Formats: sequence, structure tokens, C-alpha cells
Amino acid sequence: MKIVIVGAGQAAASLAARLRAKGHDGPVTLIGAEPVAPYQRPPLSKAYLLGQMGLDRLVLRSPEWWVDQGITLRLDETAQAIDPAARMVRTDRAQVAYDVLVMTTGAHARRLPAAMGGDLPGVQVIRNLADVNALVPQMQPGRRLIVIGGGYIGLEAAAVARKLDLTVTLIEAAPRILGRVAAAETADMIRELHLAHGVEIMEGTGISHITGTDRATGVVLNDGRELPADLIVTGIGVLPETGLAQTAGLVLDNGIATDDLGRTSDPAIWAAGDCASFPWQGGRLRLESVGNAIDMAEAVADNILGADRPYQPKPWFWSDQFDAKLQIAGLGAGHDRIVTRAGDGQHGGSVWYYRQGRLIAVDALNDARAYMIGKRLIEAGRSPEADAIAATTDLKALLA
Repeated sequence: MKIVIVGAGQAAASLAARLRAKGHDGPVTLIGAEPVAPYQRPPLSKAYLLGQMGLDRLVLRSPEWWVDQGITLRLDETAQAIDPAARMVRTDRAQVAYDVLVMTTGAHARRLPAAMGGDLPGVQVIRNLADVNALVPQMQPGRRLIVIGGGYIGLEAAAVARKLDLTVTLIEAAPRILGRVAAAETADMIRELHLAHGVEIMEGTGISHITGTDRATGVVLNDGRELPADLIVTGIGVLPETGLAQTAGLVLDNGIATDDLGRTSDPAIWAAGDCASFPWQGGRLRLESVGNAIDMAEAVADNILGADRPYQPKPWFWSDQFDAKLQIAGLGAGHDRIVTRAGDGQHGGSVWYYRQGRLIAVDALNDARAYMIGKRLIEAGRSPEADAIAATTDLKALLA
């Protein structure tokens, strides 16, 4: 059975490793548009951007591992079309035949429109190695950085820039930072952290356009104010990479739609990771996280080999900002009650999300104990009374 994987990120690497671990000895081929072997993305906006991690530590597997496992890497090669009838992937170099195809194409960064100046030199996104390699030499002490977008990527970039001694202004169009992904109580902790480190945060502030002709020189706000800048980073979210799937006729629904095994509308094509949506609690869910990329890829590998194991996500996320770590377990969407607990340090604490009396998520800033206990409770389907979370002096007792 010839298995071809389109996309060469975390999900692809996890899937290929799982296939070999489970005994598949047929051909496995990864097709990746980037010139480097699969690597970790989360450190790009943190340790790698800071210069604390090199490419040798960023890659997920050594060159020797791929050779030893007999896995073919077709790097710096772009998949251009899929012919489901012929079971063939056409790249910019060759025709690659498959018996089973897996889409692990990930997601791409949203960009501001060209009409707003989004394509000017000096306007950067942070999604892949090339993005960050272009950004590193521009992150010079004393320069003025404007970050557009108050999600995790924007906040991480702001934190790194301040550690490198840039002057940083973060602009968020929504009423508050982290508006789509976290409770106001979590946003309050993160805002306080950034303000304490000298980041200027402008919430409820829209962008009219980016100024400059040959290079970005600043932004004009919707109220007419102009802010000068030497560099602009946009962190306004990502979109699933579905172009190939769409032209191949696969069903799309907030990404490439799969069943609970990870199979798409074509029985010979599967999908995993950021690009894929799957059935979840009567609807569909798409997760953008390392945990989901690994877990779903491994489930898909098992199911390709006949396991018939429905994928059950256990969502977890993290974000490093300054010297603080935010750890998240579960999904807080649709919560109707929040319980907060103070942490031990100046910047820390935990936020517990409840829906109809059920614990559904925990955000923990510099509070690893709260994160681990919350994660274990959620995964076990256990929900202590919200008042007990607030009152107890020993969270571990809630596991008894």
C-alpha cells in the first residue's frame, strides 16, 4: 500500500512515524513545499525568534531517522493538483501515485489586503520558518514595532520584541485581546503581564491602512491618528489550507471535512491536523494545535491500518510570553460560568470554565498544578462544584 502525505509539518511527521511504529512496511512519501524537513512551529514565535533555539533543535527528526525508517521526503516540492480517479498527485516536478492519500496541509496566515498596505515590505506574518527568518534581522533594539492583532501569535511576538528591547504597540480591533479564544479574566491577566513589561496595548482600535510606498512606515487608525513604525507584524489568525482539497472535489466544512475516523468524502483520502474538521458534540470542530496535530494524525494512521478508532480529541494548548507560561486544557466556548483562583506569583492564577454545571476548560498562567489537575478532571469527565474550586486550598484533593 503506497501512502502519500501532502504537507510536511507536525501532523505529517507524527502520521509517518505512527505508520512505521504500527508495522506498515509499504512506501510512505511526504510532499512538502518548504525546503526543510518537518519542524516544530510553536518555537518560531518564541525561542527561535529570540535566537535561543537553532534549526537543529527545531526539526522533529534527524535526517538519519527518515532514511532509517525508509520514508521518502520530497521537500521544496509543491503539490499542485490531485486526480482522485487516477489516484495521483501532480507536483511542480512529478506525478506521484498513491493508494492512500493523507492531507496534512495545515493552515496559512491571514494577511491584510494589499489595498490596506498588507503587501508592503516591512509587514510580516509569523507562520513558517521563512517568515521568521525574514523577521529576525529586523528585530533590532530601539526600533518601533506595531503588532496588529491581540491573539496568541501577536502577543507572543510582542513579548519577544520587548525582550529584544524594541518599542512595542499592540493594536486589537475587538473590544479586548484574546476575544475569540479566552475569557475576559484570562485576558486581564495577560494584559497586566504585557503592560508590566512595557507593551502599549490599544484595544477596540481599528486600522484604516498601513502607510508607506517602498516600505511600511506606520499605520493610520480608523479615527485618523497615525502611528509611526519601523516594522509591522500582523497576527490576525489563520485559514485552513484547502485549495488542493477543493479542486479535488472533497467536501469542505471549516476545513477539509472528515468523518470520525479522519476519512474525507473520498474513501482513499484522509486528513489530519489544522486543515481538517471532524464531528464533535453534534457539530464540527477544527483545532489549531500541536496536540491535535499529533493525536489526530496518530488516529488516522491507526485507522488507515484498519483500527476503526473514532478520534476523540483531548484539547490542550500553551503560550509562552515573557517568562510566563499560559497552559490551557479543554475548550471554553459556550461557558456560562467562570471561577478564578489566584496564583502564587505576581502574574499568575487560573480560570475555570463551566457550562451547565460541567467543567469544560481551564486556563492556568504560571500555575502548572492547576493546569494538570484541571486537565485530569476534564479528561476523566469529572466536574467538582464550581464553589469548591474557588474555596479549596488543596486542588489535588478534588481528584480523590
